[in-house]
Amino acid sequence: MFTPTKDLEVAHGIFRTQLAGLYFIASTKQSDDRGYYSELVRLPELDAIRNTPFVVAQVNIARSLENVARGIHAENWNKLVTVTNGTAFCAFADIRPESQTFGQVETVLLGQSTEALHGSFFIEKGIGNSLCVTAGPVDYIYYVDALYKDRDTTYDRAVSLFDPDLAINWPLSKEEMIISDRDKDAVTVQELFPEKYV
Repeated sequence: MFTPTKDLEVAHGIFRTQLAGLYFIASTKQSDDRGYYSELVRLPELDAIRNTPFVVAQVNIARSLENVARGIHAENWNKLVTVTNGTAFCAFADIRPESQTFGQVETVLLGQSTEALHGSFFIEKGIGNSLCVTAGPVDYIYYVDALYKDRDTTYDRAVSLFDPDLAINWPLSKEEMIISDRDKDAVTVQELFPEKYV
């Protein structure tokens, strides 16, 4: 499980992970008897470490109920994600065949519980992401740099949550998970890129 340690910090509150192009942006809460305030991300600071601007074109929200699992999905857009309600076990998989971290996985508990990380993840295009709700419902907000209706879907991928090469240690069994038909039928990374496993 990912832990944002000082040696991984590339800018104030921004941490690299073991996957190239995947960053965690920590947030802190200022709470009082009315609720709380939390600064999620400062885009100029994220842009500075990436050397390229992340220009938000669309903001989406997905609500997932207890035991729902989604993914592993990779799209041809950059994405900034956060959990604003509930807690999810998130798994990120590098399925970009040209990447130096191809085939590697990063996992994290993200959300509002005391044991979860509070913050956001920047996910570079082509990295697969998924979640499994451990305390629901989960509200998963994601900012993307392309309009859904206009985006290039050429490199969209759906990879099996249970890919043996990725070997993700999910907090729920397959039988406990609520999974869409698309995700049930998803292929393995090896089926997508057999040449990488020769």
